[in-house]
Amino acid sequence: MPEEVILRFDEVTFEYVHKKPIMDEVSFSVRTGSKITLMGQNGAGKSTLFGLIKGELKPKKGRISITNNASIGSALQTVAREDFDLTVEQYFSKAFEIVPPNIKSRISKAMNAVNFDIPIDRRVGDLSGGQQARLLLSYALIQSPDILLLDEPTNNLDQAGIDHLIQFLIMYDKTVIVISHDADFLNCFTDGVIYLDVYTKKLESYVGDYYSVVAEIENRIERERKKNAQLEKQIQDRKEKVNFFSHKGGKMRKLAKKLRDETEDLEENMVDVRKEDKTIRDFIIPAQDLFGDIVTIKSVKLIIDHEPTERAVDIVLRKRSRLFVSGRNGIGKSTLLRNLVSGKNDGVKILDGTRIGYYSQDFATLDYEATVFESLESVLADGIDTQEMRAVAASFLITGELMGNKVGSLSEGQKGLLSFARLVLMRPGLLIMDEPTNHINFRHIPVIAEALNNYEGAIILVSHMEEFVKAIKFDEYLDLNKLA
Repeated sequence: MPEEVILRFDEVTFEYVHKKPIMDEVSFSVRTGSKITLMGQNGAGKSTLFGLIKGELKPKKGRISITNNASIGSALQTVAREDFDLTVEQYFSKAFEIVPPNIKSRISKAMNAVNFDIPIDRRVGDLSGGQQARLLLSYALIQSPDILLLDEPTNNLDQAGIDHLIQFLIMYDKTVIVISHDADFLNCFTDGVIYLDVYTKKLESYVGDYYSVVAEIENRIERERKKNAQLEKQIQDRKEKVNFFSHKGGKMRKLAKKLRDETEDLEENMVDVRKEDKTIRDFIIPAQDLFGDIVTIKSVKLIIDHEPTERAVDIVLRKRSRLFVSGRNGIGKSTLLRNLVSGKNDGVKILDGTRIGYYSQDFATLDYEATVFESLESVLADGIDTQEMRAVAASFLITGELMGNKVGSLSEGQKGLLSFARLVLMRPGLLIMDEPTNHINFRHIPVIAEALNNYEGAIILVSHMEEFVKAIKFDEYLDLNKLA
């Protein structure tokens, strides 16, 4: 017996702005128990598709069918800011209209599934990025959904967390649809790919593991390019003949008309070759001119068995120093960086007058109610005018049409690029960066790594992306696991 279809889109069209569709007559189906990757360029509508599946958004046209009212659970990319003051128990309770009497045991079971151990009276906003990632996944699992939607689930997870998640997904016997830029992670469990095209607003479905599908797409694109090259040659040849014969009389003019018709047919047969994402341009983060010891770190606080513990270290950062901070999820990496920025760590001295460029993994430095223009304007260093500000923004794919939008309306990837644009405009003497590749398209990663290598100030960085870390020339390392 063939597996039952659990989810179906029939010619679904959706638009946020009138006559500007995100999806145009999209059709696909997902079978029960399948593990599907959702691919597409930035802005193609991947998160929108999740919203349609969950019923949070309604299609303009077409039909969305979910078999037997299958339940849906989703793990979002980030914890909503309004939930930061909730305890872990209160956060999980939001998953139910009526909180079950065995809520604590259900929380324990959901947390165990993703190797997550934290007191349930802990404030959500105090959790590390990796702990919040596990919390989001546990929140989806506590509902025991028939369809599990995961949006960038490996963000902030250390390798142990990613390995545990892969094992869970392989064993999970229900339907899973995943958005992720982590190719190795996807290839471990994917058996099909749905591709949304930001330019055509159409959708393509593929069967196979992630790498096989990517190779198939690349081969198809190459075939389409070759076909177009042949057609372009034929079209050019016919156009030259049309120009020659159209100036002749009698039968020659009739031949010219026939060739012109043939040329139009050939042009209609040209294939729309898929366009790939635009990549941000090479950029430089100008550094504040500082001299001497920019950062001196004599002690750091770790979280061991959920309690803060202080450890002595001896680290001095000057111009062009690069410090890489590593350690397991929950040991205190993000807390260390936040305390550096806020000045709450007594064991750290930052040179007076240093401008700090802080890239927070949860975009805490961004005012979601401000417009994009206001957000950029608020960090301008002396001597930078509005025209240069707009040029910098455009280099990060933040175009004029986005300038009047509120920061909160941007996608997570756009918030990340906005954060980098702000760093360029700020001209800091010290960069403190907490998971700066989260939500960033993989095509931008080498450009960002090169910019950090060329930066003349000091850098303190936390990242779980191995490829990104290897591309940066660090001269100082702080492994918090070794201090525990």
